[in-house]
Amino acid sequence: VVSRCRSMLDYRRNSVFVCRFCLGCFRRLCFSRSYISKVAIEFFGMSDLHPNTLRVIAAAREAGLEISTRRFPEGTKTAADAAAAIGVTVGQIVKSLVFGVDNEIVMALVSGSNQLDEKKLAAAAGGSKCSRVDADAVRAATGYPIGGVPPFGHTTQLRVFVDPDLLQYDGVWAAAGTWNDVFPIAPNDLVRASGGVVTSLKRA
Repeated sequence: VVSRCRSMLDYRRNSVFVCRFCLGCFRRLCFSRSYISKVAIEFFGMSDLHPNTLRVIAAAREAGLEISTRRFPEGTKTAADAAAAIGVTVGQIVKSLVFGVDNEIVMALVSGSNQLDEKKLAAAAGGSKCSRVDADAVRAATGYPIGGVPPFGHTTQLRVFVDPDLLQYDGVWAAAGTWNDVFPIAPNDLVRASGGVVTSLKRA
């Protein structure tokens, strides 16, 4: 397997080329825990980061963003947990919600202080029925567990819809692949990196 990008490819291990300067190349590699950890340790000094978090950092890099993740051992699985741990308002927490609209899996990025209106999400996606999906479906569609799903960097291409209430803040916080890891991001960058469509999603 050869990973290619515009930067110089200058390292080879087990027939896999890794660009020293493009972390985005990780998305085209085998994301086994042992392999990615070895590469991260050697090149990027990220020995303490979970492989899921490395994937989120790689996806951000591909989108032209540099993100800095933070880990909270007490957990940030819910919006309230995350807000309390970080020290921000609940509204600044991005809830990455995965739903099925008709036969399509989609994602809604909703402010932590809001409840999703499933009918609005269905309408935004051009469907008629919106329903929750189980944890296995979430992991299959995104590559991450519920409570740790980031707004981008998913294993499948998902349409994303963004709650406009997130745009009122200077910065918001999103999950970085695990229940314990989060990162700050400007709302406009969130929309751009996720490829999201800003539309009303809040339940009245």
